Amino acid sequence: MDVAIAVGFALLDTGLTLLHATWWPAHPGPLAWAMLGVQALACLSLAARRHAPLTVMAVLGGFTLAVSLLISPVGALTPAHPGNVWAPLATALAAYGPPFYGRKRWSRLTALVALGVFTAIVARVWQPSVTVITIGVLRTALGPLLTLYFEARRRLVLALTERAERAERERHLLAEQARAEERARLAGEMHDVVTHRVSLMVLQAGALRITAPDEATRQAAEELRAAGCQALDELRDLVGILRTAPEGDPTPSVAGFAALVAESTAVGTPAELIEEGDRALASPVVGRTAYRIVREALTNVRKHAPGARVTVRVEYGAARLRLTVRNTPSADGPHRALAGTGSGLGLASLRQRVELVGGTLRAEPEPDGGFGVEATLPSYVPTADVATAETVG
Repeated sequence: MDVAIAVGFALLDTGLTLLHATWWPAHPGPLAWAMLGVQALACLSLAARRHAPLTVMAVLGGFTLAVSLLISPVGALTPAHPGNVWAPLATALAAYGPPFYGRKRWSRLTALVALGVFTAIVARVWQPSVTVITIGVLRTALGPLLTLYFEARRRLVLALTERAERAERERHLLAEQARAEERARLAGEMHDVVTHRVSLMVLQAGALRITAPDEATRQAAEELRAAGCQALDELRDLVGILRTAPEGDPTPSVAGFAALVAESTAVGTPAELIEEGDRALASPVVGRTAYRIVREALTNVRKHAPGARVTVRVEYGAARLRLTVRNTPSADGPHRALAGTGSGLGLASLRQRVELVGGTLRAEPEPDGGFGVEATLPSYVPTADVATAETVG
């Protein structure tokens, strides 16, 4: 596509030049034809505008400066219309390259400086002309500057939205933690106090059944002991319910992967979901843990590798669920506004959750410059076992 665009601009600028729309003289000589060939070659450099944007700008800017100097003060060329803009039209596309395809943090400032020099050459500021300067500035500077403004505004809105969503999630987590702590406290009180007293009642009733002098007393003691044992069983069940997370956990399971991927794509981080196997093999606890991993990984990509492409692959097996989230390198580097949000403990917290269900989590850079998160989880984990472990921990 870039090669086709470059060829199109080369043909367009050659035609416009021959029609006296730029610097073409009324009586062209060998130098004019040679410069026309050089102009075509300079326009063809647009094919490399994504990989070497500063070089493309330097080539077209150098050609424009050379033509300007050959016209004045050298006088080797005499354009038919001296009031035209002598720069080829390809300079308009070249001006967009450095601000958007620079790959280093300092490239944005360098791009702005280069854009300023480039605009000065195209506008021929050393030969003041309102028409030429106006056209030159509109062609090379206005478009990229407006685009930079709207891009910065979009990123700011994205950062504020992400910060608000994270704050809402943190408030929800704090409320959930407070409820869990209160349930654990009630369960501990019931276990330590009520269960202890009922156990004493059962023991005393058993002793009375053995030592009672008459059958009626022994029968009543046995009934009291049996009722106490039943009460102990019910108390144990109640303590287990209090220590178990309430049903209706708001965290989605594996069915929510598609929504996460669609949400990521909608906010500018293209993501692809690949699922292999049967979702039903993953138990609810494993599904919610996998969902948290995908959500945290996509959030980190938006913060630290904006614009990167993400692939989410889930393999459902009878014994194991394997989850990988990989992203390509980012062209713009970390998003400073988003990277400053959060506690920085997301992956550490996820690793604890994964270990709690008996799985493993790996998160490290990829050889191609991207980042990968890989988790292996058992397909089935009983909900009660995980809740009891969380309470004890």
